[in-house]
Amino acid sequence: MAVDTPLLDTIVTPEDLRRLDQSQLRQVVDELRAETIDAVSVTGGHLGAGLGVVELTVALHHVFDTPRDRLIWDVGHQAYPHKILTGRRDRIRTLRQGGGLSGFTKRSESEYDPFGAAHSSTSISAGLGMAVARDLAGGNNHVIAVIGDGAMSAGMAYEAMNNAGAMHSRLIVILNDNDMSIAPPVGAMSAYLARLVSGRTYRSLREVAKQLAQKLPKFFYDKARKTEEFSRGFWTGGTLFEELGFYYVGPIDGHNLDHLLPVLRNVRDSDTGPVLIHVVTQKGKGYAPAEASADKYHGVVKFDVITGKQAKPPSNAPSYTKVFAQSLMREAEHDAKIVAVTAAMPSGTGLDLFGQAFPQRTFDVGIAEQHAVTFAAGLATEGYRPFCAIYSTFLQRGYDQLVHDVALQNLPVRFAMDRAGLVGADGPTHAGAFDLAYLCCLPNMVVMAAADEAELVHMVATAAAHDAGPIAFRYPRGEGVGVEMPERGAILPIGKGRIMRQGSQIALLSLGTRLQEALLAADALEKLGLSASVADARFAKPIDVDLVRQLARSHDVLVTIEEGSVGGFGAQVAQFLSDEGLLDGALRFRSMVLPDCYQDHDKPEKMYAEAGLDAKGIVAKVREALGQEGAGAAARA
Repeated sequence: MAVDTPLLDTIVTPEDLRRLDQSQLRQVVDELRAETIDAVSVTGGHLGAGLGVVELTVALHHVFDTPRDRLIWDVGHQAYPHKILTGRRDRIRTLRQGGGLSGFTKRSESEYDPFGAAHSSTSISAGLGMAVARDLAGGNNHVIAVIGDGAMSAGMAYEAMNNAGAMHSRLIVILNDNDMSIAPPVGAMSAYLARLVSGRTYRSLREVAKQLAQKLPKFFYDKARKTEEFSRGFWTGGTLFEELGFYYVGPIDGHNLDHLLPVLRNVRDSDTGPVLIHVVTQKGKGYAPAEASADKYHGVVKFDVITGKQAKPPSNAPSYTKVFAQSLMREAEHDAKIVAVTAAMPSGTGLDLFGQAFPQRTFDVGIAEQHAVTFAAGLATEGYRPFCAIYSTFLQRGYDQLVHDVALQNLPVRFAMDRAGLVGADGPTHAGAFDLAYLCCLPNMVVMAAADEAELVHMVATAAAHDAGPIAFRYPRGEGVGVEMPERGAILPIGKGRIMRQGSQIALLSLGTRLQEALLAADALEKLGLSASVADARFAKPIDVDLVRQLARSHDVLVTIEEGSVGGFGAQVAQFLSDEGLLDGALRFRSMVLPDCYQDHDKPEKMYAEAGLDAKGIVAKVREALGQEGAGAAARA
């Protein structure tokens, strides 16, 4: 085949890749990297992580018999090259678009995605489950988990490795270390040693030596075992993984196919228990703007391939994330007890800005949400005012700690929950759909939701001043609505909402940023001859009982609106109305929540329309409550 023939065009599935000669794989790598860059320039998404594993992706699919051999990508945002090689190249430019490919691995999308992943550090646990299932069924396929070094900061990864080491099940873990570089001489030595210790000859000799050593008295056997471990650990590292029961191989250069392929083949052909291969890669590899970027182009919008310039749309409103960070900085200037905690998301939560201003009061604990919550609880016991900034979807991972270590002890930890509600292109794995339900059920908890960016400023100030127990506030991804901003936040009275518009027949009680849609719905209802009040609840717990009672008694219809699942704010209001006997009369009460399903990724406005949580959907709900025939269809026409 001619050198200039695009080999990538000949690959539909990894079976085609496995038919190629090893000498052709470098061309595949170069073409795959170029295709990944071009595709993400069109769609946006995660770029740096995928570019760092192009060689590894090609090597894995060339050596292993996927999908029979299970290949699990931890988090999944580095799997774009994997998707291109596994029958999805023709759809790769639909990535993260409505109706298109997911930005993460997804079981329903392809047989080459054996496990859905978008939250970190799950791959080894899932892989061990698959390996044990294989053993129980008498199978002989391989299970490979690729986990990034950042994901190894989570306790779950070590729990899984400890279990796997004790079970001696055949499992391959590849540690993708992308925060380290190897000088060429060290890389060559590492590659030689990795080939040596992963090969059959070394392992056979090691087993013979073990059997001979076992014939010696216990003292000499222990000494021999420790000497072998020390010698191998001295040259190759990996002592920690060995102690967890894994056979360690590496570190090896993850961009050198001559180093990668023989090691992968050796491990594939071995019959040993769990093995960890330490592969060193560079995020953004092969694309100069990504290599030069501080965050290695972790997440990007559409960009120009030649210049690397990202096409960020202009906006007159600041992002909620930035508003939170700046508000917290202003509060911290007046209060030396305010500290900030994040779980490996300083830039995503805005705490990178806070960290620049207050480096001694900022703590990034790694991908360890459980630890983050209890660490913040410990700070609170000593009189500090910790703000624990974690995406809503990731706070789920620290829920037991939130219940047991914070709420039960009534400790004043402040939870700033970014990405509340629907998140667009990141899809259901990252949607902040459940925090209202899982927080509002907890005693001692105060829960707020910002209707706009100015309200967020006030809620940061309110949380800073609240020492009576835990308090949480939620806000969405993206830009605010462009309201006038206060210089510094005012402290809100706990559990009190506000009337935004006074009417007489319909009461729309909104929590969070659906307030703008509620106001638009009120305008539409007025045109239909229905007078509507609009209120901003501000607090999901405790609810403003005086406000709810007033709205229930003075209106024919009361509708609650929230960007969360069933069981949240609307459930709190319904419980109160029931207890007060306010549902016994003529009041027609409806609760509008996200649908009881996982919504696929799309533009946020389309997702909210699909959920019925836009102005048209609110109008339709009101007309249905009034019993108007065909109301739902008419409102959406």
